[in-house]
Amino acid sequence: MSSYSQTLADDSTSSEAAGASGRGGASRHGADASRGSGALQATRTSKGVAGSATARTVRKKTLWQRIKRDKVMLLLIAPGFLYFVLFHYLPLPGNIIAFEDYQPYLGFINSAWAGFENFVTIFGDPTFWQSLRNTLVITSLQLVLFFPVPIALALLLNSILSSNVRKFVQSVVYLPHFLGWVIIVSIFSQVLGASGVVPNLLHMLGLPQWNAMTTPAFFPFLVTIQEIWKDAGWGTIIFLAALMNIDQELYEAAAVDGAGPWTRLWKITLPGIMPVIILLFILNLGSILSVGFEQIVLQRNNVGPGAGEVLDTWVYYHGIQDGQWGPAAAVGLVKGIVGLALVLGANKVAHLFGQEGVYSSGK
Repeated sequence: MSSYSQTLADDSTSSEAAGASGRGGASRHGADASRGSGALQATRTSKGVAGSATARTVRKKTLWQRIKRDKVMLLLIAPGFLYFVLFHYLPLPGNIIAFEDYQPYLGFINSAWAGFENFVTIFGDPTFWQSLRNTLVITSLQLVLFFPVPIALALLLNSILSSNVRKFVQSVVYLPHFLGWVIIVSIFSQVLGASGVVPNLLHMLGLPQWNAMTTPAFFPFLVTIQEIWKDAGWGTIIFLAALMNIDQELYEAAAVDGAGPWTRLWKITLPGIMPVIILLFILNLGSILSVGFEQIVLQRNNVGPGAGEVLDTWVYYHGIQDGQWGPAAAVGLVKGIVGLALVLGANKVAHLFGQEGVYSSGK
């Protein structure tokens, strides 16, 4: 009996010890979990504190510290910033001349106020409308004939597989951009002028000689051809950069699916560079009333003012040479307003068709 009681006592002791051990293990697990949760919470808290500290550090940077941090970027944009400030923003108050009977020796302040008289003067001048018509004809031809050429040239260059051949062609087509208009007009005179290569060749073939440099009806096409020869290669740079950003895996996937070169061009390449095309087209619309000065004035006397006078040369001959400062400034202001309206309108149309345009719609 006594041995049996002792056995029960031993079992009870073992059970209590096991229970105690189990409770102890559970307690340790609970403690471990509690410590883990506490550590996680502490880590989160410390990260939050560190993030808040970092945010406070960023917020506490002074203007000078931020300038010192971004000094390289600021130095890079400084020339462009100064250019726009000096030549585009500081002259803006000079538009007041358009509303004055401006006399240089009296200055802006003492010149008599003329209201809209200068605008009435230019809108009643037949030479102004003739210059506007010539300007619109030339810019329309440039938009139709010149604008697609850099795109087509960039697509052709991008399709050349040999990098050496591509670099050689690129160098050749870039070169005319670095030539001045005096040199380019001289080259065209040597080719198309009265004693140029083309008239002499026509004479040798028994055909009537034709001087393209002095034909008024051909003048808009002549300046457009010169523009294409000079700047078409240079204009490919932006489109080539846009082509480089197209994911090449799209072409590989399309080729696997059996898409031919034309299908890849219409389905991948053109949509890939379409934002750049629209952007440049809108920017060109902004300068639709500006066809340049040097190129036109060098050839204006060959065809006469009736065909060679544009708004830029009208401002020079009537504003500078004849001393009509007010009407000349009014023409410049009209050009700026029309260009701004065209950019805003074209950008709105681009947004309606789901394109980004020059700037975002903000939606």
